[in-house]
Amino acid sequence: MPLRVVGVDPGLTRCGLAVVDVEPNRRATLIDVRVVGTPPGTPLDQRLLAIADGIDAWLDEHKPDVLALERVFSQLNVSTVMGTAQASGVVIVAAARRNIPVALHTPTEVKAAVTGSGAANKNAVGKMVAKILRLDEPPSPADAADAAALAITHGWRGAAFGAAGAAASASGSRPAGGTSGLTPAQRAWIAAEAKARSVKAR
Repeated sequence: MPLRVVGVDPGLTRCGLAVVDVEPNRRATLIDVRVVGTPPGTPLDQRLLAIADGIDAWLDEHKPDVLALERVFSQLNVSTVMGTAQASGVVIVAAARRNIPVALHTPTEVKAAVTGSGAANKNAVGKMVAKILRLDEPPSPADAADAAALAITHGWRGAAFGAAGAAASASGSRPAGGTSGLTPAQRAWIAAEAKARSVKAR
């Protein structure tokens, strides 16, 4: 039975949403994509309300097993970080109300998962997302492609580590069994994830 993952690329202006089903053999299929958001001049309360309404409807419609969300990074400018964090909080609460596990992944982890390189650019990620999902072109706009990449990243981990993979990944633990049988891209992603956690712990 496939693992259904909702990927979310958070943002106030554009919040990318994607639903991907990942089978135990790691075959990933895009179910739906959408971008919700508001114009920059919209009052903050209305911007967050639009995202809340959008993610509520999305989760109720697609009923995912897990939600994958991009982790906020502080090296971005403060206004961008604040907006992204606010949108992320709305998404996390929506998932929590439905008892849907939430997993946070850094951009480096996502790039490594889908391309094999944590330094890949957006164009390379988009092309690999299209290839993995067997699409003629990447989901559009780029926020939707990024959300799909997040879903693939987490879905592949769940497929790699078995049925307990999604829940264990969302909680930050790792199921037993090591990395045998993983693709080079998945092994690169796990290495990038470990490096990111090591830096965070310092």
